[in-house]
Amino acid sequence: MATRRVAFTVHGDVQGVFFRKFTKEHAEKYSLTGWVRNTNQGKVEGEAQGNDEAVGKLLEDLEQGPSGAHVVKVDKADVDVKEGEGSFEKIKNS
Repeated sequence: MATRRVAFTVHGDVQGVFFRKFTKEHAEKYSLTGWVRNTNQGKVEGEAQGNDEAVGKLLEDLEQGPSGAHVVKVDKADVDVKEGEGSFEKIKNS
């Protein structure tokens, strides 16, 4: 299966509701690598890499988010694959 990397930005009420934790847990469940962080504009952004099907599942999960979130939209764009990345990280705000 082909490897894919997607950059995403989640809009809505997505900070202070464990969205980064939710994203990291789901990414790890699908064996994805990448990162997630809060932005200073009240959004959550990140990149996820893995097989196409697994990345698609994560993006579907992000459309819903954790129970306390209200997702308005998820922007996504394919970006270049990063070689040698070994985990999915929850990082500090941008």
